[in-house]
Order: sequence, then structure tokens, then C-alpha cells
Amino acid sequence: MKIKLLFSGVLAHCLIVGAGLALAPASVAQNPNALQPAETFQSISDERARSIALFEEAGKVIQHPRCVNCHPATDRPLQDMTMHPHQPPVFRGDGGMGLVGMQCNTCHSAENTPVVGQADTLKSIPGNPAWHLAPIEMAWEGKTLRQICEQLKDPKRNGDKTMAEMVEHMAHDDLVGWGWDPGEGREPVPGTQEEFGKIIQAWVDTGAVCPAS
Repeated sequence: MKIKLLFSGVLAHCLIVGAGLALAPASVAQNPNALQPAETFQSISDERARSIALFEEAGKVIQHPRCVNCHPATDRPLQDMTMHPHQPPVFRGDGGMGLVGMQCNTCHSAENTPVVGQADTLKSIPGNPAWHLAPIEMAWEGKTLRQICEQLKDPKRNGDKTMAEMVEHMAHDDLVGWGWDPGEGREPVPGTQEEFGKIIQAWVDTGAVCPAS
């Protein structure tokens, strides 16, 4: 009898654990850095806690080097996963488009451009029709997730956007979307822009609460 009860308990435990694993998307289970779908956070009953958890999940994208590189704390953009200063030396200039004679579109065309015959570390040149730096008011480099969160909610520092406009920007802006298609040889940000947009929308819908740090 004791053996049967012990077996039943182990079996029940396995079923519960197995059910929990089944709830997690396969991509998340295989890659812990993947974005969890917004609906995953519905299990958090406390709305404030859910809002914070959603923004922390969005932070996987927001604080990724692909995004921070274009949100530098100085007038010089950053490069690569190491976020080192841009080479050759270029600077913000008017509208974040670079200085006269060395504007962004001097090297960055309307689309990613494959590079042939260069070192293995350089396989393509990033490109987008709107390629430019984010305004200095929207600098993310060196900031905590809480500081970035507060910045995104402040019209004086987010381009005078409402929260609805901020969701639209995150979910559909083509230059933001470049982070998921950065060209050969570059690590894209986690998930997809659609998933990211849904997380930001859910964060706003739960009060847009900022994390503690």
C-alpha cells in the first residue's frame, strides 16, 4: 500500500510539472532569452505586479545592445554587442542624422547591405530609410530599466508622445523593427516586433507601472 501511495504521489508530481512545462511556449523553453507572450503574465493576479513583470520582459528588447546603440548618452552612436563607440568616429548632428559631410546615409542606405571580401566580423552594413540616432532626451545608455520606464512615460522626454502613440511606435515603427532584422552577422533582439508590441500594450493596459530598479 505504501509503495502504491508513493508511486501515486510521484506520478501526480510529474503530471503537475509536465502540465506547467506544457504551458510555456517551446521557443521560451528552449531559449530563456526569448520573449514570453503577453498572455503568459495573466496568471499574475496583482495588476501592479503584472505590469512590472511585463515591462521587465520588454526590457529584454529595450536594454539589448541593438537598441541601446542608437540611444547613446553622448553624441556618438555605439556599435556591436560590446556597445563600443562607432568607428569611424561620427557624431549626432542635426536631427540625429550626423554632421555635414559625414551623415548617417553616407554609409547606411535604405536597407541592410551585404559586405563581400571583408573580415568575418563584418558581414553587412545596417540600413533603413530613417536611419538616425534617437534624440538625446531619449538616451538609454547607462540607465536602469526603471529610469528608462519613467522616461518613456514622460512627454518631455519621449518625443511628446501619449502612451497610445508610444505603443504604436514600439509595435509598428519600421526603424524600431530593424532590431529584429539587423543584417547578417548581428544578433537580433529577442522575439518579434509583434510580440514586443503586445507586451508594451499589456503594460500600458495594467497601469504602466515601472520596476523598482
